Amino acid sequence: MSEVRVRIAPSPSGNLHVGTARTALFNYLFAKKNNGKFVLRIEDTDAERTSQEYVDNIFDSLKALGLNWDEGPDVGGEYGPYTQSQRFDIYPKYIQELLDKGFAYECFCTPEELEAEKEEATQNKKAYVYSKKCENLTEEEKAKLRAEGRKPAIRFNVAKAQAAFHDSSILEFEDLVKGKLHMDTNLIGDFVIMKSNGAPTYNYAVVIDDALMKISHVIRGEDHISNTYKQILIFEALGFEVPRFGHLGMILAPDRSKLSKRHGATAVSDFVEQGYLTEALVNFVALLGWAPSDGEEIKPVDKIAEDFRIGEISSSNSIFEYDKLKWMNSHYIKMLPIEELKEKLKKYLTKYDLSELTDAQYTRMVEITREPLILLSDITDAVSYFFGGENVEIEPEVQTEVIDTEISQDVLKSFVEQAKDWEWSEENLHEKLEAFRSEYKEKGVKPKVTMWAIRAAITGRTRGADMTATLAILGKDNCIKRAKRSIK
Repeated sequence: MSEVRVRIAPSPSGNLHVGTARTALFNYLFAKKNNGKFVLRIEDTDAERTSQEYVDNIFDSLKALGLNWDEGPDVGGEYGPYTQSQRFDIYPKYIQELLDKGFAYECFCTPEELEAEKEEATQNKKAYVYSKKCENLTEEEKAKLRAEGRKPAIRFNVAKAQAAFHDSSILEFEDLVKGKLHMDTNLIGDFVIMKSNGAPTYNYAVVIDDALMKISHVIRGEDHISNTYKQILIFEALGFEVPRFGHLGMILAPDRSKLSKRHGATAVSDFVEQGYLTEALVNFVALLGWAPSDGEEIKPVDKIAEDFRIGEISSSNSIFEYDKLKWMNSHYIKMLPIEELKEKLKKYLTKYDLSELTDAQYTRMVEITREPLILLSDITDAVSYFFGGENVEIEPEVQTEVIDTEISQDVLKSFVEQAKDWEWSEENLHEKLEAFRSEYKEKGVKPKVTMWAIRAAITGRTRGADMTATLAILGKDNCIKRAKRSIK
């Protein structure tokens, strides 16, 4: 195959998981690195678990991450449709071809009969492999079973396919990530490729789709390795060119268990809702099993694509370190242009009336509160004291341990008396507060104690944004009224 064509083929049975997003990212990077095509295919053959809500979430999440596909359900392409449920008329043709070639056969076994086989294998402490009891049924026997109302499933004949294309029962392939992998196909057993209701199974449909969409490289999680052997045999049996396969290690939680919601967010949309920037999430996920050649971890996706080398992906599992993601997210927040940050923060400020601030005040508020932000959502609590006019909620401990002290009361009385004559600009407030601190320092009061009193009365806290800028944004009237309220 001359053109590199890769795909991400999620099942819409849940929101897009960060593990699937990592697989999508590596496919995207590989395509961009090789001037290839990145294809999105929706594998929705499991009707009971499929939901349009999840399909939409897949679309929205990939787009939010900047992983825009070249071909897919909503943009079309030469090899569509790209939704499996819309391709059901395609699959029977190749089933018939496999039957005609002797690489597949009808299986009339009932669920009860198959369960009995599995139970017998369990009792004999053997791995279950289908008995092939239906492989050589005569036409008369098949007719009789049909007369009983049985509808056959179609099974793939593993042994015949293996013998036709390989010298032994060992099937080997060169994995792009893990190197040489092999399996004894005698352990696979003849597997169902089309159910009795006419629905194709995953291992069959994915081969037909990949072949007809001319997918050149299949990059996916290592949990698919066992499927790969089955799929290679189907590719060969139908005379399709076998794509190159690459299997990625799993993403594990910090405790090395399977990543789940108990560890934190796992879906891309959950991370976004919590206030992670998609640029940071993409950058972080790219480093799960791969490292940049220059050691620089902070990189935009286009630079990552330039440097991406699939052969250097680690074959081991990767640990999802939430703390590192948070560090990276805070870094990206600091890098955002102020106007873009202002816009992104608005969704987390809906509980406040932003009309209380001019655009200049809103800009300044964001400038002085952005530094400690780890998540965009942290802004909600960080700026609460900028709203509410003359009213501010004071933390109970701040009230008793700071505001109610004799020194604080004296500071606040003096502050109210002096501040009413101050020019209320940030530059002038800086000078006035310096002088005010010096005045109390001469009285033996530490500057930080002096400022704690003012900050506590005006913001309800002992920590927060730059005090001079905070006073300027709140305005003279609000500041003096808040200070007065704290004087006994």
